[in-house]
Amino acid sequence: MHTWFITGASRGFGALIVEKALAKGDQVVATARNPKAIVDRFGAHANLLAVALDVTDEARAHQAVKEAIARFGRIDVLVNNAGYGLLGAVEEASGADVEALYRTNVFGLLSVTRAVLPHMRRQRSGRILNFSSIGGYRGGSGFGVYCSTKFAVEGLTEALADELRPLGIYPTAIEPGYFRTDFLDSTSLSVSPIEISDYAETAGAVRSKAREISHNQPGNPDKLAEVVISFIDAKDPPVRLPLGSDTVAAIEAKHASDRELLAQWRQVSVSTDFQQAR
Repeated sequence: MHTWFITGASRGFGALIVEKALAKGDQVVATARNPKAIVDRFGAHANLLAVALDVTDEARAHQAVKEAIARFGRIDVLVNNAGYGLLGAVEEASGADVEALYRTNVFGLLSVTRAVLPHMRRQRSGRILNFSSIGGYRGGSGFGVYCSTKFAVEGLTEALADELRPLGIYPTAIEPGYFRTDFLDSTSLSVSPIEISDYAETAGAVRSKAREISHNQPGNPDKLAEVVISFIDAKDPPVRLPLGSDTVAAIEAKHASDRELLAQWRQVSVSTDFQQAR
């Protein structure tokens, strides 16, 4: 039996993971800004603790973890799922929008992780699943600021993996592509109210595309949740887990582009070293 601590657990991927973990017989600490939504969805359950948590409140993150330990004694799996998107060109995003996005997607993830890690270190075991995105592997028009938060999540996860693997703790960045959740709805996606005509063919086109594909995305969120449930038992888990055929295609395309870049610019790239003494 595992004990899970899941942020953003009232809907989307978070709620599906809660559902499947409970069905497996695991213990779940499900957090959300409004824990009543969790209770309304799952009802009373001996293995479920619904906890109020706004991940941008660091003190509350530590309190939520204390409540989890008091109830179940340990945390085996941390799922940093809480987050949202921001749609618009980089120039169109206000400073307030950017700061708010980072407070949730990056600083919130850090706060919860730092609150949980002392307990995992004491156990000398644990899994950390940080929800990133294909946008954490390659940036794109219309989601530049959002992608930058997920690039941060990727870098943090890779560094945490180096620091924590000797302690028996295994972090992984989960990289979903477009899955049929409410991510492109107003409940999960903030849209910049500023539209600059010069970006009509780039970020503007992405705005239109997002409206078209909302709830028509290729990824099956139920299948993603099933993968996550089974993944925590994987031996020597990878630092990054791409999910979705669109994610795989995007990664392959970036690899090809990077190979081409190195082939074209290798001499310039290596020319900046000090000359070796002969």
